[in-house]
Amino acid sequence: MQPVATPEEMAAIDAAASEPFEVLVGRAGTAVARVAVDLLGGAEGRRIVVVAGGGSNGADGRVAADRLSDLGAEVTVLEAEAAPAAIPDADLVIDAAYGTGLRRPYSAPATDSPVLAVDLPSGIDGLTGCPLGSPVTAERTVAFAALKPGHLFGHGPDHCGEVLLVDIGLDVTSLRTELVEPSDVAALVPSRPRDAHKWESACWVVAGSPGMEGAAHLAARAAQRSGAGYVRLSVPGGGVLHAAPLEVVADPIPSDLTPPDGLDRFAALVLGPGLGPVSGDAVRSLLSSFPGPAVIDGDGLNALGAIDGPLRDGSTVLTPHDGEFERLTGARPGADRLADTRAFAVRSGAVVLLKGPTTVVAAPDGRVLLGASGDQRLATAGSGDVLAGILGAFLARGADPLEAAAAAAVVHGLTVRELPTTGVVAGDLDRCLPELLGRLGVDRSQGGSA
Repeated sequence: MQPVATPEEMAAIDAAASEPFEVLVGRAGTAVARVAVDLLGGAEGRRIVVVAGGGSNGADGRVAADRLSDLGAEVTVLEAEAAPAAIPDADLVIDAAYGTGLRRPYSAPATDSPVLAVDLPSGIDGLTGCPLGSPVTAERTVAFAALKPGHLFGHGPDHCGEVLLVDIGLDVTSLRTELVEPSDVAALVPSRPRDAHKWESACWVVAGSPGMEGAAHLAARAAQRSGAGYVRLSVPGGGVLHAAPLEVVADPIPSDLTPPDGLDRFAALVLGPGLGPVSGDAVRSLLSSFPGPAVIDGDGLNALGAIDGPLRDGSTVLTPHDGEFERLTGARPGADRLADTRAFAVRSGAVVLLKGPTTVVAAPDGRVLLGASGDQRLATAGSGDVLAGILGAFLARGADPLEAAAAAAVVHGLTVRELPTTGVVAGDLDRCLPELLGRLGVDRSQGGSA
């Protein structure tokens, strides 16, 4: 996982550094020069323009300029405050004007040359990723010690290009926010042992209603393909499920969600996809009756309405998009999605998975994990139902709710990697799950009895 620091947290880490400022700047500037050489395929005879501000970001750029000059590059350093409206033609522009501390609008000089940004493209807010003026658009960005929210949210990803995180010797162990990468998934999702049986990872899906059968199918099938050994699908009121997955056990429950006996046999609950109009009291009653971890999604969230206090212990995962977040909290997420999601997790006593291009997963204890593996192809009807099923399976396998939610978000995003660039529908997403989880190292060796 990669650490993530807000500008305020990063300032505190810088202030607490055990090594002199000059040493840290030397490491940062050298790292920038090294990436510049890699981008250019060498430094000898290359024309490089460095736009340098007056703070530590500019200091990093000036060190990089010295290193590149020593390697034979023709380097011009422009002061950010006096830079021309357009930068002379160059093989590379190094943007070291302003970093995460920028709080006023900045208009970057125009250039047709490739840009390498130092820590964060100048003109991008380090906390939110929102533009401040006319930001630089970089081909690569060299970040130091920790990623910043501005790399991941808002317009930040559009301006950062490829982000390379460099360790310059700062202590970031106090940070409570991390970006989950695909290589982390296997460590977050418990493998099913060789002697596993189906009930050890059984998942109960309460979903579907007339006209919304597809949501129930998508959630149940995704749970199966993500390692739930047994999936029971219950449609309130005994609705008919046409073309339900063959491997799913269909067992309806009453419209008021009165639970059946034997709930303790299930390791996880998924409640809400395509559920239709149900009462908040019914959802809360079922949630309180279920002894294990639960995912509340879609219409289950709509039924809950405003949440002003703890639902139950931290084993509940809420999965809102922005509109559902507003119904649950009274306000849409603001520009600082990290802070808003964390605050709601603390207030609700639940793990909150706020969907978005970068998904925020916050626990009631303040920990936050981020997932940024997907793209616009996931913005299709039913995609969230697939995510709920994946998450339900990971919970049924015994994953910690925070880690299960973050791993599910990353896996959900990866399902589109091999799909066409357009025309993707939710039913396409679950087909690759067994192979995808195998590539990620989840359940390298499976087996067991019925």
